[in-house]
Amino acid sequence: MTTQPRPVYVIGAGPGGLAAAAALRARGVRAVVVEKSDAVGASWRRHYDRLRLHTTRRLSALPGLAMPRRFGRWVSRDDVVRYLEKYAEYHELELVTGVEVTRVEPAPEGGWTLHATGGRILNATAVVVATGYNHTPALPDWPGREAYTRPLLHARDYRTPQPYAGQDVLVVGVGNTGAEIAVDLVEGGAARVRLAVRTAPHLVRRSTAGWPAQRTGILVRRLPVKLVDRLSVAVARVSVPDLSAYGLPRPATGLYSRVTEGAIPVQDVGLIDAVRSGRVEPVAAVEAFDGAEVVLADGSRISPDAVIAATGYRRALEDLVGHLGVLDERGRPRTHGARTPEQAPGLYFTGFTNPISGMFREMALDAEKIAKAVAARLPEA
Repeated sequence: MTTQPRPVYVIGAGPGGLAAAAALRARGVRAVVVEKSDAVGASWRRHYDRLRLHTTRRLSALPGLAMPRRFGRWVSRDDVVRYLEKYAEYHELELVTGVEVTRVEPAPEGGWTLHATGGRILNATAVVVATGYNHTPALPDWPGREAYTRPLLHARDYRTPQPYAGQDVLVVGVGNTGAEIAVDLVEGGAARVRLAVRTAPHLVRRSTAGWPAQRTGILVRRLPVKLVDRLSVAVARVSVPDLSAYGLPRPATGLYSRVTEGAIPVQDVGLIDAVRSGRVEPVAAVEAFDGAEVVLADGSRISPDAVIAATGYRRALEDLVGHLGVLDERGRPRTHGARTPEQAPGLYFTGFTNPISGMFREMALDAEKIAKAVAARLPEA
C-alpha cells in the first residue's frame, strides 16, 4: 500500500481521466478528478444524437468495468454517458465538479501547484492532464465569415437533422464527424446536402464479414508505415468503390501516412451509398464567405441555407501547461501515457492522440501504464 501527503490530481472527467483515476485507485494511490463542468463525460453529452462509438463495445471498456452487452456492438452516445457515470460510481472515484484548473506550475518543494477557479490552490504529488482531444472547436478564419448572413455553426453545436428538414445544407469537412452529419441530414429530410472536401479521405468499412476495422487497426499499428499504406490500397480496391466520378477521388497519400499526420480513416456509416445515389454531393473546399454566398476553391459560389463546419478541435493546452515547454509546435503534448517530460517529471498526458486502434482502448492502456509509473515514484508506506 502506498501513501502520499498530496493526492494525484487528474484534470478532466472524460474517459481518459476516469480511467487514470480508477487505475491509480486500484494501486492504492489517492486520485482526485477535477472537472470544470457539472458531470462526467461532458464532451460526450454535447455530441450529436446519432453518434455511436466507431470501436466495438468489447474493445472500448475502461479498466475494471466491462460495457454491458445490452449496449450492443456499436455503443450509442447516450450509453457511453451512462457507462461513464456508472464507471465513476463503481470505482468510487473522488470527483470534484464545477471547478476548472487554469494553470499547472511546479511547486518549489517538489510536485505541482494547480491554480483553479474561485482562487483555489491545489497541491499535487503528480498531475494527469486528460482534458480531451475534442476540447475547443476550431473554426477556420475564412474571409468574410463574420459578415456571413446565414446560420454558420460548428459541428459541436449540431444535435439532430430536424431543424434542417427541407433546407439546403453545406457540411464543411469530411472526417468521421462531417461524413456522419451529412448522412444524418440526408436521412433526416434535408432537401440538399453538399460536403466540402479539401483533402480526399480514406474510406473504410466499419466492419467486413463481422471483422471490425478497429481490429485491423490494432494488428497493423506496429507495422512499417509504407507497408500498411500498400496493404490499405489493396484492401480499398476490393472493399470500397471508386467515387472519383462523384467528386470524391481516392486519396493520393497512403492511409497510415495520413494517420501519422493525425488524420484517421473515415468509417463508412452510409456516406458511400449517399454519395453514389447523389444524396450527398461532394464539392470543393470553402475559401471564403461573401454576404449570403459561400465561395469554393474551384471558384464556384453556392448559397446554402445553413453551413455546418466539421472542422475539428484544438487541444487548447497553452494556458494550462504551455509555459512548461511540454507542447509541440501544434499545441500537442510531446509525451503521452506513462512517459513524462524530462523538464516536468510527474506530469502525464492521456487522450490526446486519435489512434486507428481506438481511442478508448488506448486510454485504457495508458491508464494502467500511468498508474504503474506514478506508484513507482511514490515512497513505500
